[in-house]
Amino acid sequence: MEIINGIENYLHKFPTAVTVGKFDGIHQGHEALVSLITKQPELKSVMVTFSKSPKQVLFDHDLKFIVTEEERNAILEKQGIDILLVLPFDDTLMHQSPGDFIRMLTDRIHMRYMAVGSDFTFGYKGAGNATLLEKLSTDLGFSLEVIKKIQEDGADISSTRIRELIKKGDVAEASRLLGRPYFIYGPIVHGKHIGTGMGIPTINLVPPEKKLLPPFGVYITTVDIDGRVYHGVTNVGNNPTISDGNRVTVETNLLDVNTNLYGEKATVTFYEFVRPEKKFSSIEELKAEIKKNIRQARDFFNRD
Repeated sequence: MEIINGIENYLHKFPTAVTVGKFDGIHQGHEALVSLITKQPELKSVMVTFSKSPKQVLFDHDLKFIVTEEERNAILEKQGIDILLVLPFDDTLMHQSPGDFIRMLTDRIHMRYMAVGSDFTFGYKGAGNATLLEKLSTDLGFSLEVIKKIQEDGADISSTRIRELIKKGDVAEASRLLGRPYFIYGPIVHGKHIGTGMGIPTINLVPPEKKLLPPFGVYITTVDIDGRVYHGVTNVGNNPTISDGNRVTVETNLLDVNTNLYGEKATVTFYEFVRPEKKFSSIEELKAEIKKNIRQARDFFNRD
């Protein structure tokens, strides 16, 4: 997948199939749009997104994301997107009229087909909608496909809905709506080796700053390291029993694995919430609880 930053750097001349959006979760609804644009014959697929989401620029500067930029790019490449065009959500783009925005897509990236959701809005103050887009498709000569929002349990699947589930720790339901498990990706770093001293060695990830994390606590997980997948028990938090509480880490005990993995990158995939993080009265009490959680993880992975 080619990543292009800024419309001025888009120099290709081939006709394209396009979708536009924040794509901050890459959930089932987003994947339906990806599927449409990657299956258009003789058209290259282009996903147009923004360096910062409109919500982040206008309302919430500290917005956390279900998938980070690096995670999003890896997912899109696996799904077959040819080009990811990243536009800066600057003053020029923010004040661009709906018509000018769509003409930019037809003129600059040679859009011949477009797929969007029924709630898609575009242009200054979101004034453009599906009705206007249908008129513009006729005027500007591109095919348009508008799909209904995908629903689960009578409600729309949306990044907002999934974000709230993650914030509550319901990673299982969030994963169901995403269409894949919620995960955290990052490099394995050195910790304090206290787990090793207890006979329960762990690997540590420092989560990306903009990553939306579930509540501090213990989760049943798997860890993928360069295609090698291990079962695990993961603590998200600051380990109040053994640390000063200033550093948030994603610390995983890999079941039946004790090997040097420092410097590798890992994908920690979440399946089930076990318990909230708590401060134990002693290392021995903590050790006993970790062993209990490991037994719970074994039971989970041994289910039929």
